[in-house]
Amino acid sequence: MKKSKLFLSMFTIATLLGSCSSDDDTPTPGTDDDGGVVEQKDDVIESQDDPDLDPEDLHGEVRANVTISADTEWMLTGALKVMDGATLKIEPGVTIKARSGGTNVYIAVSQGGKIDAQGTADSPILVTSAAENPRAGDWGGVMLAGYAQINSGDVAETEVAGISYGGDNDADNSGTIDYMILEYTGARINGDQEFNGFTFYGVGSETSISNIMVRYGDDDGIEWFGGTVDVTNALVVNAKDDWFDWTEGWTGTGKNFYGIREFGFNDVTEDPRGIEADSNSNNNDASPRSNPTIDGLTLYHQSTISMADMIKIRRGSSATITNAVVAIIAAEDEDAGSASDFIDLTDNSGDGSSETSINVTALGAIDATDIKAQGATITVGAGNTGADTSVFAWTGYTFPSLDVE
Repeated sequence: MKKSKLFLSMFTIATLLGSCSSDDDTPTPGTDDDGGVVEQKDDVIESQDDPDLDPEDLHGEVRANVTISADTEWMLTGALKVMDGATLKIEPGVTIKARSGGTNVYIAVSQGGKIDAQGTADSPILVTSAAENPRAGDWGGVMLAGYAQINSGDVAETEVAGISYGGDNDADNSGTIDYMILEYTGARINGDQEFNGFTFYGVGSETSISNIMVRYGDDDGIEWFGGTVDVTNALVVNAKDDWFDWTEGWTGTGKNFYGIREFGFNDVTEDPRGIEADSNSNNNDASPRSNPTIDGLTLYHQSTISMADMIKIRRGSSATITNAVVAIIAAEDEDAGSASDFIDLTDNSGDGSSETSINVTALGAIDATDIKAQGATITVGAGNTGADTSVFAWTGYTFPSLDVE
């Protein structure tokens, strides 16, 4: 019996060797039909022709200047990280669908890397969920990490993805984002570690961010961790937690910010806010203090749920906010929602700075006297226009009226 098996094995080997002769046109693994070497995937993108730049399986470390083209459908299947010295270009009109994979699906620009995502009003860039029934938290979001100052140390590590950020170059440049929409972001690792729509970690002032929209997020719409980056024309629709959030010493400017929680969007965290502003909870005097300037702000609460605060500035942060409108207005034939506080600068871990200045018009069910801001300059009056909604026409979003009947 053993002799029979041995004979059969020798016969099989001989047959296999014969089938692999030079007359066989079948390429061996790692070669093409002509016998040339075919590059194998290794989760690193080193050229435009790299097999890892795969429209059906987009992920990996970007280590060269590459382009995501508008003539192809793209599926984001994991973490896409732009590394030091590389630039990721995303053409106008590109749609990227993110696999519903939670916290391991996101786009990140590391320190020294750049993004060049310049859509247009007619051809914006869209990153959305690939799920048949999409929902907030299907994927992570877009995060940029730069070398600008933060007040939590010389260098820190992002709460998700483990990317370094911070430094001493306030004029650092992480690239350009213009006319870009993110949907169904905010995947959560736990209650303390979660993605936002856009997150800017120590991003410098030479970075250009304008005309952005976040729709349906499971955490914050937009968050800044230190840095000096300016943002113009930002629209947040239905973020589960805060619409605009900053901490760790953000000192940039914001122009034309509009945040809304629509009627029917009732998903909330423990403390949802229109603005949540921190500087440093461990050391309120840490330098630089968060101190952004925001001109043209609308915070519109239309849902029936209760917000924690419409504006919360705490833990050493200050801010200068002009031409603001804060509204709690019910949808037609519905009851109005509420907020525990209109403006609150108090906190157990440190109050907001008395240097804060806010000029605001309160509309609807807002209690205009509900202000906790000893020493700060809070001016509540009529006539503010808030954010200019006409600049968001490219999004196709229909804004509810601010008229109060």
